[in-house]
Parts: sequence; structure tokens; C-alpha cells
Amino acid sequence: MNKIIVTFFLIQLSFFARAQYQVSPNSKGPGFYLNPIFAGDYPDPSILRDGDNFYMVHSSFEYYPGLLIWHSKDLINWKPLTHALHKYVGSVYAPDLVKYKNKFYIYFPANGTNYVVTADSIDGKWSDPIDLKIGNIDPGHITDEHGKRYLFFSNGGFVPLSDDGLSITGNQKSSYNGWPIPKDWTIECFCLEGPKLIKRGEYYYLTVAEGGTAGPATGHMVISARSKSLSGPWENSPYNPIVRTTKQDEKWKSKGHGTIFDDAKGNWWMIFHAYEDGFYNKGRQTLLLPVEWTKDGWYKVPDDIVDSKPIRRPNLAPFKTDFTLNDNFKGNKLQPQWEFFEGLDTSRFNLSDNGLSIKGKGNNVAGSSPLLCIPSGHSYTADVELLIEGKATGGLVLFYNNNAYSGILADDKNIFVNLRGWQFQTEKSVIKNHVFLRLKNINNTVNMYFSTDGIKWNKIETSLEVSAIHHNVLSGFLSLRIGLCSIGEGNVTFKNFKFTPID
Repeated sequence: MNKIIVTFFLIQLSFFARAQYQVSPNSKGPGFYLNPIFAGDYPDPSILRDGDNFYMVHSSFEYYPGLLIWHSKDLINWKPLTHALHKYVGSVYAPDLVKYKNKFYIYFPANGTNYVVTADSIDGKWSDPIDLKIGNIDPGHITDEHGKRYLFFSNGGFVPLSDDGLSITGNQKSSYNGWPIPKDWTIECFCLEGPKLIKRGEYYYLTVAEGGTAGPATGHMVISARSKSLSGPWENSPYNPIVRTTKQDEKWKSKGHGTIFDDAKGNWWMIFHAYEDGFYNKGRQTLLLPVEWTKDGWYKVPDDIVDSKPIRRPNLAPFKTDFTLNDNFKGNKLQPQWEFFEGLDTSRFNLSDNGLSIKGKGNNVAGSSPLLCIPSGHSYTADVELLIEGKATGGLVLFYNNNAYSGILADDKNIFVNLRGWQFQTEKSVIKNHVFLRLKNINNTVNMYFSTDGIKWNKIETSLEVSAIHHNVLSGFLSLRIGLCSIGEGNVTFKNFKFTPID
């Protein structure tokens, strides 16, 4: 009988491991969850608890509309609410989502300065970005015991904010110098960054990242310190690093940028990001771990917790989400998974019952400002139907940045392949303005197909290997995303995008 129970339990764990990648970012299965809670490119997570609701936002870099806000009640299943940023201000780094006196704020760095956007409702209309006219990165908001507001930055300094949170009211003061990393550790850089602050009891607790967000797998780490004053002095935790990759064979690499929070039932948690071994091209994914408080007033991850193994789910109300990447492009607005590279031009696209029509731009993939979404999982197919008008070329590509992309394309008659920027005709005079395109990615090896009816698929000669398309090779902190391209003179109408995970 015991063997039967053990066998059943192992089967359940195997199911949980597969289920994590079936619909991003959900993790399914009674009793346990598997990291990540956001599978794919969801770096620098910032979380806000408002009653029994949780909201999260991530770095959005060059993807617009930016700052997509997610909602959950159970911390495992999430649904997208709205984008908080529509005006282009450059590449958007680590944001901080906060609530102050019934108003919501997101502070974020971009283009050498820091901005704030605000809203009266989390899912309502967000303001245009307001320039705080101060440099540095990774703003972290805190309110002191007197109700005064401050922003901490990645150099360990902080500045006072106005009561409305929309301007800086004083000079920056130094506060925290970081935790000294042993000289013999293999890291990318010291790189103190990502300050997140809470007040608990008589102490302020400061959580930061050190060691560099990429580079060697053992570099990035979560560091904790506490002080009775925001000005310091700060006492470093005896449990530092709170989280760090220490072995090359760990599943999760470069673990850092942590935030601790409570779930209103007395339980504490940490979110952070990490790269996945063998799949750095997915970007930094969001993980969740339980946190415990020690008798001497420090927090740490319980000794028996392993971030790559099943973990007991939070004891919270069940939450369902119908989020999927599939899209028939009907309705009057883009679904929240879609973002244009390097800015949003609403005059360029139109949604109708006929699909999504995008006006051609540029003369190649790099100049077309493709429309992108984040794939989940290690293996999948992505299909889309295209109608080509005029002298346009449409495409289905895997896109990192304007220097790194590949995929399959079509004009009114011919099929093309783009192999790392080298584009050539691969099938001549096989379509008439109408085509279905497919990418099939199996653990970073990608085959490409076209079809004239969406039923019979024709594999083209060229295939791709994409495992090296990531930040440690190309820089930029980006990820390999699925892209829809409309290039040249004319329009491309997209219909029936379908994303199918493969076990």
C-alpha cells in the first residue's frame, strides 16, 4: 500500500512540473506549486498587496505599451489588468509599485532619469509619466513613521519626496554601503541595486541585490539589512545572502532582485527573478519562496525549501485566470500580451472583425517595430494567418532586438526565411496574398512552416538554433519573443494567432 501511495505522489509531482509550462504564468495542482510563477521574461518584479489582492509589475524595457500590471489573490495564478505606460520614454528599468493614501504610483527609471505615473484605480487610467529630474536607477519607495515619503536608489542613497509623491524636495543622502561580498566569490560586479524597503516593528528592513544581474550564475544575490533610521547605520543580516545560486548544476541561475511581503495571514514571502539553466533566452523569470522570521528579528528562507522543487502553496483563496496567448484579434483593442518594440504608434494598426491590420514600416525586420509577446515553456508551436496587401511583407519571427532575430516571412507570392538578418527567398510563387505561418520550437531548435489552408503544413529547408540569443551574449536585458512583422509599403492583416505548448 505504501508503494502505491508513493508512486501516486510522484506522478502528481511530475504533473505539476509539466503543468507549470502549459499556460503561463499559471501553476496548477492541489497543495503545491513549482517555480516560476511567471514563466518567461518577467524581470525585476515589484509586488503590492492591497487587502487580499496582489498586484505585480515588471521591467518593460523597449516594449510598449509598458508596465503591464498583473492581479492575483493566491500568488500563483495571475491575470493581466492594464498597461500603465503608453508614452515612449526609452527603456524602462526596475519599477516600484506602491499605494499611498488611496492612490497608486509606479516609480521607474528610463533614459537617464526617473519617472512616476499615477492612477486613482489600479486598473483605471494611468497618468502620463512625470519626470522627477533625478538620475540613478531602481527607485524604492518608503514612508517613514511620520508619514514622510522617500525614494531609495541603487547606490544606497535616498531622497525626500513631496507629499503628493510627484517631485523631489531635497538632496540625495548616503545611507547604505552594501554587504561585503567575499573576494573569492565569482560575480559579475558588486552592483548594489534594487532597494526594496518595509517597516516591521522598530526596524526598517532593506532588501537589495548585489553581484550583477547576469554574467556568472553565482553572481546575483539577495541581501538584507536593517536599521532603526532610514539614514542608518544599517546592520547586515547574519543570513546573507538570503538567496544565491551557489552551484553550477542548479536549475535557477543569477537569483536576485528580491522583495519580501506578507499575505495578510501572517505568512511572509519573497519574489525575485532568475535565469533558467539552458534557457537564458527566456529572460529573467519570476520566482516565489516562503520566508520565515527568526527569534532575533531577521528573515530567511526556510532551510528545507529548494526553489526548483514543489513548495506548499500559499493558504489563500483560490483564484482563476483565463489568460492565454491565443488571439483572434477581434474587438477594439490589443490584448495585453502584445507590445510593440521601441514605441507605440496607435495610428499604425487597426482592429476589426477582419483581424489586426498593421501598416508596413521599414524595409526589414529590424526597422518594422514588430509586435511581440512572451512565450512560456521550453517547447511550443506558434501559428498565425496573414493577408498581404500592396508591396508589404509579413512575418512570424523570434525577435531579441534589432540586431538579433530570425523567422519566416511572406510577400504576396513568395516565402522568405530570415536567418540572423540574412533574408532570402526559400519558396517561389506558392501563395496568393494569403498564407499561414508556423514556428515550432523544441527546446531551442526551431523549424518553420507555411500553409495555404491552415491544415496541410509545408516545412521549409532552413531551421534555427536559438539558445545563445540572450543578455550574456548580446546585452540589453531582453528576451527572445514571438513577433509579428509588417514591412514595406502596404498592410498586413493578422488573424488567429495560436500558441500551443508542447510537453
